[in-house]
This record gives sequence, structure tokens and C-alpha cells, in this order.
Amino acid sequence: MDFAPASEPVHLPDGVRTAVKLLVVGHFAVGKTTFVGTLSEIRPLRTEEILSEAGALVDDLAGTRDKSTTTVALDFGRLTLDDSLVLYLFGTPGQQRFTELWQDMTRGALGALVLADPRRLDRSFDVMGVLEETGLPYAVALNDFGDGPAHGLDEVREALDLLPSTPLVRCDARDRVSSTEALIALVAHLLTRTGELEHA
Repeated sequence: MDFAPASEPVHLPDGVRTAVKLLVVGHFAVGKTTFVGTLSEIRPLRTEEILSEAGALVDDLAGTRDKSTTTVALDFGRLTLDDSLVLYLFGTPGQQRFTELWQDMTRGALGALVLADPRRLDRSFDVMGVLEETGLPYAVALNDFGDGPAHGLDEVREALDLLPSTPLVRCDARDRVSSTEALIALVAHLLTRTGELEHA
């Protein structure tokens, strides 16, 4: 596990009154660890382990030839929006065998950002299904890997069977501006749903 070194500023400003828990979810190897690391103002906590041959027997590694590690518990990062509001970002493990763990992580969360891979859209159905079962509102961000098909957003919305009210945006989990815009889409969605952030 990685922790922030003692030399980094890790304390919140005294004026912070509201802390909001958000999940970053998605299937295996969709970019959740990268996304949390890109946005976190502190060095993120990561629980990554080397992919093993035993894991290859139960995890679908198709389309992930360059991946050598995987999250086995969670990623954690923090983003202070202003003097009074801070977002805690919890990245969930993507393998189906960890679904029960991240179902537990939905407790206390106000919403989730679903990262989707345009090359493997069908892998997002199970993830969105769990969120819908728990009633957790979410937005979807199509993560750009640079070599995926150029689906239009309307086409993706139809393929994922998203409600018209569910935000769908493009992002690059490696890019801070792009990732911030995806997170803003989620936060704006939550604000339109009875003002969750104001009553957190």
C-alpha cells in the first residue's frame, strides 16, 4: 500500500465543514486507479498487487495485455473544492469477485462515477446494475484509451441503456482537466437531485 509521505500537506483547512464520499467504479482495468491518482491532491492510498497466474484463472484479462497490477481493496484520494467542501474519492476493485466488497463501500456515498471502456462497453452492465440495486445515483465517463472505437455519445447512451437524466461524458483518466470535468458532471447531477451535497 502507498501512503502520502510525511512531507506532503495532508491536513484539511480548518474551515472545511462538509466532506462528501464519492465512488469511482467500473470493470477490471478501466482506469479507476489512474483516475483517482490524477485528481487527488494528496498522494493516493493504493492497494495494488501484482497480477498472479492464479488470478488469471478467475479474472478476464482480455484486452489488458499491458496490465501487471490490480486493486485488491480500494484506492483513496482527496480533492478539496473550496474552503468548506472536500470530496473523498474511493476507487473500487473491478473484478467480479470483489463486488460484495464494493457494495459495502456504497454505504455513506452520495454518488458514483462509472468509468466505461469504449472497447468493452458490455462490461459496464454488471457495475451499473449493482449501483441501481443500491439506489446510488451515478454518471458515466467514457474513458479514452486512444485505440478504441469512435462511438458517438448518443450511440453509447443507447448501447448502455442509460436514462436521459444520467450524465454521459468523455474523459481521459490520465488528464487532470478531463477527469475534473467528468467529476463535475457527477457533482452537478447530484446537485440536481434534491441537493444532496447541500445536505451531506
